[in-house]
Amino acid sequence: MSEATGTPAVHTEERDGIFVITIDRPQARNAIDGATARALAAAVDQLDARDDLVVGILTGAGGVFSAGMDLKAFAAGDTPIVSGRGFAGITRAQIKTPLIAAVEGFALGGGTEMALACDMIVAARGATFGQTEVHYGIVPPEGGMVRLPERIPRNIALELLLTGDPLPAERAERLGLVNHLTEPGQALEQALELADRIARNAPLAITAVKRVVNERTAFRDEDALLDQDQIVAPVLASLDAREGARAFAEKRQPHWQGR
Repeated sequence: MSEATGTPAVHTEERDGIFVITIDRPQARNAIDGATARALAAAVDQLDARDDLVVGILTGAGGVFSAGMDLKAFAAGDTPIVSGRGFAGITRAQIKTPLIAAVEGFALGGGTEMALACDMIVAARGATFGQTEVHYGIVPPEGGMVRLPERIPRNIALELLLTGDPLPAERAERLGLVNHLTEPGQALEQALELADRIARNAPLAITAVKRVVNERTAFRDEDALLDQDQIVAPVLASLDAREGARAFAEKRQPHWQGR
């Protein structure tokens, strides 16, 4: 039995100990604005607060995971950052419950960073990952520069981060970023099957496994994110960052000034 709840931008559904969190802004390719980030943070809090929820799944409605930050909202002064929890209320949060990303379509920019913040990734053939921030005069400070080189070979991660080139799901699976590759439209179904296999096991054991594995790297990640913040702060506050967002909103090529 399942129950659907949530806000217009984020919906949640319970399925026998599995908690499905769906970003529901298909008209914006599930891009994250401030309200959506806060709703996602609340959904993850609910996942962690309830003992009867053993595994979480993060996905997107309309055949798209997330196009990342809502650049139009950002250009207008809105921010998808939740204090102490990072982008979308997820990327810097210490989530104790195993979380699976079910990816269809695009997972770009912050969308890739949300997927990287999850413990496992299931993706459909034809899905696309990518840290595209350099195209808009910014960088991926919410895990892209820290986690991607830990999940795939460093030289390939660096190429993707510097070029902003897309990473097809098929190649992501070969590189080890994606746990399971499915046919289009089947990512959530496969993620549910994986979640069910996890949820059959003892809850205390599941929590302990995730805690031990994640704490092995969590503090290093936290320190790395704090260190990188000092480097990228001037980039995010630059004229080029504002120009990149405006160019996107105005559907034109950006004019970089290097300041």
